[in-house]
Amino acid sequence: MSLKTEIAQQILSFDKDAEVAKITAGIREILSKKVHRRGLVIAMSGGIDSSVSAALCVKAVGPGKVFGLLLPEQDSSSESEQKGRILAEHLGIQYLVHNIAPTLEAIGCYKWRDEAIKATFPEYGPGWKNKIVIAGGSEGKINHFQLVVQSPNGEISEKRLGLKEYLQIVAATNYKQRIRKTVEFFHADRLNYAVVGTPNRVEYDQGFFVKNGDGSADVKPIAHLYKTQVYALARHLGLPDIICNAIPTTDTYSMPQGQDEFYYALPYQEMDIALWCYNHKKPAEELAKILEVSVDQARFVYTDIENKRKTTAPLHWPAILIEKVEL
Repeated sequence: MSLKTEIAQQILSFDKDAEVAKITAGIREILSKKVHRRGLVIAMSGGIDSSVSAALCVKAVGPGKVFGLLLPEQDSSSESEQKGRILAEHLGIQYLVHNIAPTLEAIGCYKWRDEAIKATFPEYGPGWKNKIVIAGGSEGKINHFQLVVQSPNGEISEKRLGLKEYLQIVAATNYKQRIRKTVEFFHADRLNYAVVGTPNRVEYDQGFFVKNGDGSADVKPIAHLYKTQVYALARHLGLPDIICNAIPTTDTYSMPQGQDEFYYALPYQEMDIALWCYNHKKPAEELAKILEVSVDQARFVYTDIENKRKTTAPLHWPAILIEKVEL
């Protein structure tokens, strides 16, 4: 057995029944004793995290007190909505499909994004697709971003993004998460329900969420679970194969984009291992053996974890007061 397999098995060697019982009891306690709400609203992207979170909510309070939202827009994959519907029907919950593209169009999401893309690729226009990919961090360099575009005839081009253009594209696409969350809170207020956030441990730890967007919620039931543990719970909970076998994507850009392409230094299975090793104070030399990379590369991964924690820490903060207000 390889070291990588051994660590992966350690991460997965948790009592799944006990974990489900702990999470569902925690959800019920939060609803009844902390937020004082009647049920739960959850946006379902068809991805593994929101799917497992939805299933845990149903386990906690029953299908009659869970309301699902499918919130596609013009860049969403049609598979996301399909998987969301399959999940909602599998769980037996009421759900609503609300296309947020007209709202995003009205507030300038696509216009601001396309303006920044055209500053890098002047030929970019209708029928083109795009995505951003990350580079540098796993090689010991400063993280930088590449803009990838695909022309209507299928030709793919890539250029390094300037800081101004990068920030504008990300700011524009962050509208998507913030509008979705606005819709979630509307329905939560309408029903007197609480809003569920769906980050896994790596996303929560590394700040892979939008402040006041997908980072905003009343309860985050799986933020302590590594991604591979979430996959294991999906199978344990008997979710449909199309959900259990889903490959993680951001589903934010019009071109297919893996989470490791956009944000992480490694694919999610290895990112779980790297963060687990970091949290268990394993030296870089040991991580290098586990991942079968050089010691320098392992150090770069650890440095990238530390840097992301530092730079994204404010995403976790509430508003900062000038003077403490006693309540």
